[in-house]
Amino acid sequence: MKLVVIGNGMVGFKFCEKLVTADHNQKFQITVFGEESRPAYDRVHLSEYFAGKSAKALSLSDADWYDSNNIELHLGESIRSIDASAKTITSHRGIMTCYDYLVLATGSAAFIPSIPGIEKQGVFIYRTIEDLELITAWAKKSRTAAVIGGGLLGLEAAKAMLDLGINQTHIIEFAPGLMPKQIDDQGSALLQSKLEQLGFVIHTSKNTAEISGDGRITGLRFSDDSVIHVDMLVISAGIKPRDELAKTAGIATGPRRGIVVNEKLQTSDPAIFAIGECALHNGMIYGLAAPGYEMADVLVRNLLHQESASGISQNQEAEFTGFDMSTKLKLIGVDVASFGDPFAAGESVKTIRLQDTVRGVYKRINLSADGKQLIGGILVGDAEQYNMLLQTYKNKLVLPDDPSALILGTRSGPESAEAGLACLPDDALICSCESISKSDICGAVSELGCESVEAIKKCTKAGTGCGGCVPMIKDMMLHTMKANGRYVRNMICEHFACSRQELFDLVKIHSLKTFDEVLDALGKGDGCEICKPVVSSILASLWNEMILKKSNSTAQDSNDRFLANIQKGGTYSVVPRIPGGEITPDKLIVIGQIAKQYNLYTKITGGQRIDMFGAHLNDLPLIWSQLIAAGFESGHAYGKALRTVKSCVGSTWCRFGLHDSVSYAIRIEERYRGLRAPHKIKSAVSGCIRECAEAQSKDFGIIATEKGWNLYVCGNGGSKPQHALLLATDLDSETCIRYIDRFLMFYIRTADPLARTATWLNKMEGGIDYLRNVVVNDSLGMAEIWEKEMQLLVDSYACEWKEAIENPEIRKRFSHFINAPEEKDPTVHFENLRDQKKARDWK
Repeated sequence: MKLVVIGNGMVGFKFCEKLVTADHNQKFQITVFGEESRPAYDRVHLSEYFAGKSAKALSLSDADWYDSNNIELHLGESIRSIDASAKTITSHRGIMTCYDYLVLATGSAAFIPSIPGIEKQGVFIYRTIEDLELITAWAKKSRTAAVIGGGLLGLEAAKAMLDLGINQTHIIEFAPGLMPKQIDDQGSALLQSKLEQLGFVIHTSKNTAEISGDGRITGLRFSDDSVIHVDMLVISAGIKPRDELAKTAGIATGPRRGIVVNEKLQTSDPAIFAIGECALHNGMIYGLAAPGYEMADVLVRNLLHQESASGISQNQEAEFTGFDMSTKLKLIGVDVASFGDPFAAGESVKTIRLQDTVRGVYKRINLSADGKQLIGGILVGDAEQYNMLLQTYKNKLVLPDDPSALILGTRSGPESAEAGLACLPDDALICSCESISKSDICGAVSELGCESVEAIKKCTKAGTGCGGCVPMIKDMMLHTMKANGRYVRNMICEHFACSRQELFDLVKIHSLKTFDEVLDALGKGDGCEICKPVVSSILASLWNEMILKKSNSTAQDSNDRFLANIQKGGTYSVVPRIPGGEITPDKLIVIGQIAKQYNLYTKITGGQRIDMFGAHLNDLPLIWSQLIAAGFESGHAYGKALRTVKSCVGSTWCRFGLHDSVSYAIRIEERYRGLRAPHKIKSAVSGCIRECAEAQSKDFGIIATEKGWNLYVCGNGGSKPQHALLLATDLDSETCIRYIDRFLMFYIRTADPLARTATWLNKMEGGIDYLRNVVVNDSLGMAEIWEKEMQLLVDSYACEWKEAIENPEIRKRFSHFINAPEEKDPTVHFENLRDQKKARDWK
């Protein structure tokens, strides 16, 4: 049977892949026509092109794959007409091809609004690799850009502008909020706030009336007559189904476009089918890859059934009954997810909302009136619970007595997570893109010996689509391995098949000093946003070298790249170290003078330091120079490092103080300053049991006793506070420091990425008793080694701010415009607040 596929996008390719896999008897002779000049590629991860991923790496296959599967492939060949009565198609080159079955996988085109000036140079759409190549070339001569569209595609395009180094990007959305189809007003407001902190300018409820410029874009005018000036415009405002071929051939289409199909994906012509974004099913166009993949699977089964005489089970008919549009994305570093009915409301619905403006998190879950069923929800800023919430919704699992625990995290520990996985039925769909169930994944682990996510991907194809299910695949793999009594390796990511602890040891053994050296020797691929900061942290913990050395700078977290915290509105904060919270009047005056000179907002922090907000990027080296001249140094408020050692006044001034807590706190802070770790570290020293420095809420805290010092470890405040536990009592000052050396080195060597000391201890078998045995009793025989390693780090300490201002190559990075280093970011605006300033909210 001659089967012709028009369209060689992701869904067209997936259909061919599924058909050649299932068509054991080779019933079909397949011919594919693709309009683009290259084989199918991954549009879902198209934005990674701007982060350095090549067009070849985005390809789903090469031409050899088609040849090896006896598929006749025509690239750069658009179809001009379909003759349904004669069962032929004709290409623009005049090639006529006969078919028994025709599959339309023509996808969609970018929706281009009818705006005067749309034809001007510097205006682009965001759809194909060719579009990306044009955008890249134009961006080299542009400073400012605008993106029309605040939905999924628009925010992807905005991320591309960031990757291309555009200084200022405007995001323009017609609706009152961003991502209006996925999240509610509160979620949209939080997302907008987070994007503004990254320097984006957001315009909502805006209708673009005109693109200005004489042949080349210079700006946009809106219907309210407001104007913005930009050098380029990217339009990513939605899609429109490619149904023109079908319409011309007399095949039924919808009133608002789309090729009408039934449950078998059959059009009004029984020999012609449509799948993907061109297909209109029950009045719905599905604009994601996963529904298209499901359509491809249904169509393959139905075609094989029609041509099968055996009627065996794998050739039974299937129906496409619709698709759950739940989705999870990381948009410009911000987690955004929605599932089920995110906007459910009314008397039959109960809603639980969590809004944490400190951490930048918004969560909403909608429940049935009796509180027993999950209907839908929204997650912004933290989507860690998405996969389990989605499975709870899809499989109608019974909710806990306190449903708020689902988003508050009180059930998020290892035991409760494994219990949740165990409750899922075997047919629970884990990977929607490839229709892979829980039993498929568990079987791959138990029966086929897959012991890594990569192995499961290769074996089942789970996680190879959008990738949103990968965290749950990993959890399910580990759960199954534990249940089968097999050794579990906690791998960092797909690029490093080892744990952080193993990687730490390997980097040390091989004396690797840069991210590229580590990746070449111990990893594979190009690295990712998970492993890059982990490796950077390990290198800093081992060698204590300047983190912005040319070979390591791009692998750092965003704050580390600037040696300052990026704040709301696109400015930065400066936090000098004030050991133990002690500061002289002269140094206070210097901070005041600097704050006045650069018009900075000042605030005393909870860690007994003074924070200065609102610094421009190109002012940072100037501010640092003045602080260093006055005897200050970097406070590392931007890094996963020791932050502060808080103190009370102790015996120096307090009549209850037993020891000089300030002097000891200064000694401790100056010893461990700059120490890089899996997460931030906080400490405190209290001069008596009254605990004014709150030492028992720190990663390590010290409290004076009549005989010496008590040492507490593994406490933290924040969203999940935990009391520190007593490690040792009545220590002299030197012994206390030796124990801290050992404790910190043990933590740095063995903790998972981004694990605070409290989390590290909670996961440690044997808990505080085991930790005490290691640190105090030296049960591992590592005490002397750890103390020497710590001393090497202490001896090699250097202030990062000082190194940055003294190194011309590093210093020149701190400018907003490369060709005008003294010019400040013109988009930064402030307003008055209690005789100071604050970043202005963009409306």
